[in-house]
Amino acid sequence: MADNSKDNNAYWAANVRIILISLAIWATVSFGFGIILRPALMGISVGGADLGFWFAQQGSILVFLVLIFFYAWRMNKLDAEHGVEE
Repeated sequence: MADNSKDNNAYWAANVRIILISLAIWATVSFGFGIILRPALMGISVGGADLGFWFAQQGSILVFLVLIFFYAWRMNKLDAEHGVEE
């Protein structure tokens, strides 16, 4: 029984780590690049708009979508590693 508890703790620790890393990336891109660093990114042009505006309008959404697919892929792999796949 103690071994099962250790496996559960390892599974959830890995799950929480993936979530925290994903949230840190999302926050950096959406708040960092789109709001805080926008004045520094104004000189770089992407598709006719400055890079800070692009991150605020499109980049954070695209990164969020990539993070969703990454999370699903990584959780399927983690589930298989711990024997709890569907």
